[in-house]
Amino acid sequence: MARTVKRAFKYRFYPTPEQAEQLAQTFGCVRLVYNLALEARSRAYLAEGQHLSYEDSSALLTRWKRTAELNFLSDVSSVPLQQTLRHLQSAFTNFFAGRTKYPTFKSRRKSRQSAEYTRSAFTYRDGEITLAKMRAPLDIIWSRPLPKGAQPTTITVSRDSADRYFASILCIDSIRGLDPVEQTVGVDAGITSLVTLSTGEKVPNPRHEQRGRRRLRRAHKVLSRKVKGSKNHEKARRRLARAHARIADGRHDFLHKLTTRLVHENQVVVIEDLRVHGMVKNHSLARAISDVAWRELRSMLEYKADWYGRELVVLDRWFPSSKLCGACGHRTAHMSLNVRAWECAGCGATHDRDINAAKNILAAGLAER
Repeated sequence: MARTVKRAFKYRFYPTPEQAEQLAQTFGCVRLVYNLALEARSRAYLAEGQHLSYEDSSALLTRWKRTAELNFLSDVSSVPLQQTLRHLQSAFTNFFAGRTKYPTFKSRRKSRQSAEYTRSAFTYRDGEITLAKMRAPLDIIWSRPLPKGAQPTTITVSRDSADRYFASILCIDSIRGLDPVEQTVGVDAGITSLVTLSTGEKVPNPRHEQRGRRRLRRAHKVLSRKVKGSKNHEKARRRLARAHARIADGRHDFLHKLTTRLVHENQVVVIEDLRVHGMVKNHSLARAISDVAWRELRSMLEYKADWYGRELVVLDRWFPSSKLCGACGHRTAHMSLNVRAWECAGCGATHDRDINAAKNILAAGLAER
């Protein structure tokens, strides 16, 4: 059975010098409007106890465009500016609902450089996309085709720290669910092995960051020797950013292949709810935990299971998967991280720590369904 979902397709594109200049101006205006609106809303909330709405912020934007200091905001498309106000509104909604922290200001160096265009601000014709205020279409590398007959509803253009430009195209897509299978699997996340499956298989950790550490160290050293503000400093910064991007791209590609395989092969996938934010406070393991990207792994499993009609079960983070004997259920009081194999004091069974944990995760997950 096919499902209709919103799906984003991300492509790299190469802007002309004129387009790059216009995009840089748009990114700057989007960031400025977000910060101005956040400042206005914070002042009203903290000083007067008033809650400014999206409509209030939109009215402020109209007034800002009429001032001599900010009339340059009219030089870019109004749609990305309105969209950033909507994003700020969502941030405040999530804050007041207790889901996130108070919104923070955007930084030119640290924040993502992006702009969102809705259907009224771009044209899609004959496989070419032209953004508002631009005379020529974007030179997009179509690494894969859009769904047949799909019409983009939103396009988000962005530039990363390595000065690469991307267009994320949101479409309405029809995805056919996978045929049901009987196989189920428990997944134990780790560091030595990225994941261990209840089938006994261990997927090795590719250690993307460790493999690229030499290149990163060299790029950091070269950057530290350059004079800030010089052209050589900017070249060295880009070289470092490309090294980071190479690591991130490799990690992302590996996780996509792994999660797609798990979802295709199993009807039910059971994982643990790992609190990554707290775990990275362990300074001896922080780098390794960040490199395995457990949060991204879970996110991919969630939306792919939803797409293809599979079931993802998430166990409570306090479930003692490693300390339970999979044969008799006896629980060991304490087990340090360096113990990779152990013998049950209750029945004498010998366990591989990770495989036993994965089997316990699967059993507990199936019991919770």
